[in-house]
Amino acid sequence: MRVTQPTRRAFLGGLLTTPLLAACAGFDTSGAASPGTVGFLSTQFAPVEERQRYEQVLSRLPVPVAYNPVDAGVFRTTIDSQTAAGQVQVGMVGGLHGDLAPIAEHLADVESLLADLAPAGFAPELVQLARFGGGAAKYVPWMQATYVLAVHQRALEWLPPGVDPEALDYDGFLRWMQAGAAGNGAPIFGLPAGPRGLHHRFHQGYLLPSFTGGQITAFTSADAVGAWEYLRELWQVTAPASTNYAFMQEPLARGEVLVAWDHVARLIGAVGDRPADWLMVPAPRGPKGLGYMLIVAGVGLPVGGPEREKAEIAVRGMASAPMQIETLRNNAFFPVTSIELPADLPAGVALEARAVKAQNSADDAVLALPPVGVGAHDGQVSQVFKDCFTQICLDGRPARQVVDAQARVLSGLLAELNVPCWAPDPPNAVCEVG
Repeated sequence: MRVTQPTRRAFLGGLLTTPLLAACAGFDTSGAASPGTVGFLSTQFAPVEERQRYEQVLSRLPVPVAYNPVDAGVFRTTIDSQTAAGQVQVGMVGGLHGDLAPIAEHLADVESLLADLAPAGFAPELVQLARFGGGAAKYVPWMQATYVLAVHQRALEWLPPGVDPEALDYDGFLRWMQAGAAGNGAPIFGLPAGPRGLHHRFHQGYLLPSFTGGQITAFTSADAVGAWEYLRELWQVTAPASTNYAFMQEPLARGEVLVAWDHVARLIGAVGDRPADWLMVPAPRGPKGLGYMLIVAGVGLPVGGPEREKAEIAVRGMASAPMQIETLRNNAFFPVTSIELPADLPAGVALEARAVKAQNSADDAVLALPPVGVGAHDGQVSQVFKDCFTQICLDGRPARQVVDAQARVLSGLLAELNVPCWAPDPPNAVCEVG
């Protein structure tokens, strides 16, 4: 497989004792918890149902944990302010790699903890990510996710000769969606391009890496312009209602579209109790390989945080096979350890697991990360990609003109942020638009 910085592939010993219910009493917005309870401040599982399901997972730990999900801005501000005041009230923190990067200096060295957990089988690539380019690891990998394609069996009716749904390339995918739109009398493909959709992750992690091998340093290249021109052509056979879609499982379940790309947690509901009607397949590959975005979450221990011994016990438990599998069962985030997945997974999760494994292990895979180190500015950085989509695909403006104009916006943002590049771009000292 083609490897870019940092290398990809991190896919898919129980510590659990008598389950204890998570103690939520006394937990406030500072991330503090009652004495004897580990306060767990996190950027993940904020929706009520996801939070409740994950609290049930945490209740299996041998120590009480109070789970408090907050947005990324509050997350960073809380840790920064408590550290500055010398009054850290959070026992452990959990977030995406990009959420943890800005507070890495406030997190304790967990190399010895990772060494103890080595039998769990963390992929070396994930451990390297936890070191933020050098030095000691600042978090223990917690869980991972990605994005794949969901395909209803009906869409196979229009599959062109020679196109394999399990091994797509972008040209073949376009021909398939064109044939489907013609045969169906309406587009069969949908993207989560609504205000709450994640289509910017498609541009950042799939389209541009597959066509250019990068995300930022090749932003203005001829290959990047070609990628946007391709997307404009694909948009002509994409459901117009995509500009309203947030979670693609909903239009898929309603039959409004038959094929969709989205986050695994936002596709799972489409399968329901009819798994035989569905395929989950890897994203297409482009001239530079199969670009895909890996969403890695980790758990860190704030320097000076309370209940350190219990927090370490909790982290060890979260790395155990039963906890990793329960997280997958409940919230569709995949293990970060080398465990065997059970045969009795929910049908939709099992379909996704197969697609995720095929995507991660592709010989020409090009791993991409969401913007790293930009913190609360992620929305501004991602807006650049959204604006490229809007102006090129919806407004019909020339791709070169739009890319050059948005490159100036992105350059200004990155100059202000002064952060290194992230995969698939090389880890330059300061990330600059190329």
